[in-house]
Amino acid sequence: MIVERAYAHVYDPDPDAWPWTVPCVRQFLAEGLRFRAPVTFLVGENGSGKSTLVEALAEGFGLDSYGGSADWKYATSRGKSVLGERVRFDAAPRGRRMIGSRAARKGFFLRAETALDALERECLDPDSRSHGEGFLAAFREKFVVPGLYVLDEPEAALSFSSCLELLGHIDQLVASGGQVVCATHSPLLTALPGADIVQVGAGGMDRVRWADLELVDHWRRYLADPQAYLRHIVG
Repeated sequence: MIVERAYAHVYDPDPDAWPWTVPCVRQFLAEGLRFRAPVTFLVGENGSGKSTLVEALAEGFGLDSYGGSADWKYATSRGKSVLGERVRFDAAPRGRRMIGSRAARKGFFLRAETALDALERECLDPDSRSHGEGFLAAFREKFVVPGLYVLDEPEAALSFSSCLELLGHIDQLVASGGQVVCATHSPLLTALPGADIVQVGAGGMDRVRWADLELVDHWRRYLADPQAYLRHIVG
């Protein structure tokens, strides 16, 4: 583990202004987020705030909000978010030097929307590969040393088999002392043994078992009987 808890202090946040209107952000301000395992998945519908949280965690750790490794500091003109600039961490013993010294900090922020630009900056030549292969190149070449690795919907570019390969990289990374925080819609990724799963929604954040995830329930129902869903949508 690199970090044990993330938190933020905001004095008198405007309850009608984004992102303070987002339930999970309000809960984060009130309670923080404690990490109970080397891999934490944040799961929720679009607009639930999971990407807002993981971006803020990446920024709080010193990773470029546009994506990339800890070796790059704000390679774009995009500044930190209003939440990200306030995020702080309680370090685990292994992470104290990283939190205290930027030179010692290791990690990577991979966000689906800006991944290609970030991968090009990391000299991974994304134009010579498919989108998914570019993602896998980052996992193979950049997810190798202990640090904090923050992922925002990495499954967006990956096939079923590539998602399985990603799980293998994550497993090897945490075995070497790394830590992963990942926002995802994937029932495949969230099935990783030993991972901590936080479901994000209108009620804020709740820890759940994989079998009790809403997305797992919906995928089971859909695969068992697609027409039960499609008859409400198609023709």
